[in-house]
Amino acid sequence: MGKIMVNDIKVYAFHGCMEEEGRIGSDYIVNLEVEVDMVKPAKSDTLEDAVDYVSLNKIVKEEMLVPSKLLEHVAQRIIDRILKQFPGVVSVEVSVAKQNPPIGGDVSEVCVRLKG
Repeated sequence: MGKIMVNDIKVYAFHGCMEEEGRIGSDYIVNLEVEVDMVKPAKSDTLEDAVDYVSLNKIVKEEMLVPSKLLEHVAQRIIDRILKQFPGVVSVEVSVAKQNPPIGGDVSEVCVRLKG
């Protein structure tokens, strides 16, 4: 078993329960950790045998473009898509962090982390 980590994916998106969040948008940082058997790609040295991290990054960016009220919803969609697209994946852990959230305080980010 091994892990693929794609860290600090920066995305501008439109998530949140408040109307202005859907209009104005915000900066987000997504981190992804995918557990997968790496024996075959480690021996073959071919991309076809591996979980391509370019594809993982693309999934994150596409799902982040779909507006949601809750970060939990976005994170679960990312997990579901990765598990569907890559049947060999054992587990996915994703964190979605909203930078400078409008919560009435000096907070740099709020973050949810889900594992599936």
